[in-house]
Amino acid sequence: MKPLAGKILRISALTLVVTVSLFPLVWMIIQSLKGHGRDWSLQSYADVWNSGLFGRYFFNSVFVALCVTCGNLIFCSLTGYFFARQKFPYKNLIFASVLLTLIIPAQIVMVPMYVMMHAWGWLDTYWALIVPWLVNPFGVFLMKQYFESLPASIEESAKLDGANDWSILFKIVMPIAKPALAVLGIYIFVNNWNQFLFPFLFVDSDTMRTLPVGLAFYSGYQDIDVRHLMAGASIASVPMILVFLIFQKQIIAGLVAGSIKE
Repeated sequence: MKPLAGKILRISALTLVVTVSLFPLVWMIIQSLKGHGRDWSLQSYADVWNSGLFGRYFFNSVFVALCVTCGNLIFCSLTGYFFARQKFPYKNLIFASVLLTLIIPAQIVMVPMYVMMHAWGWLDTYWALIVPWLVNPFGVFLMKQYFESLPASIEESAKLDGANDWSILFKIVMPIAKPALAVLGIYIFVNNWNQFLFPFLFVDSDTMRTLPVGLAFYSGYQDIDVRHLMAGASIASVPMILVFLIFQKQIIAGLVAGSIKE
């Protein structure tokens, strides 16, 4: 009876966690499908997509998130590999300074970054939405840890065969690091897709707003009700849901792979 009771307890706990996690999403969809009276309708989705600049907001979010993700895959991999394999003075101190940036609240750097973007003339442009986020400290840490988990003998064998550092990195190491790259790419894409503070701070015009910022303004100047706002939020959540459904195996493989050392 004890094993059965333990199994029931675990299933109940998991069911509770799943219910609590999915409740906001289910509530959002239900609200977006409510029509006039007790009718159910998809009209809210059509209204949101065809009104204002919602399509432009969606394009901006996709474009910015993809650019930032590609940049992080390249630069975080290069930096992480450099920290993992190269020896240079004050290596540990420099890497520690990279990690320390993770604990700095965004509000602290908000004003200095705004002044910098203004001085460079990047306000209200894609440059301000993309360039400052091309390297993520967590991405550097993740790739460094993964590269250190790979046996150095692979690279040493390639060097004996005449391969240079760039060939080793892009033709041997990077293909092996696909699980970690998948985790990094998904993390960066989701994080950038949901970012609100800095796009709100750096962008003034309607045509440059991303989805989170656009939805915040949309509810104000269009004077829409809850169901339209929830319809917009539902559309905005679709790419995130698809990313997790498509790449869930890579996420698990990437999280587990770095914990095993040769």
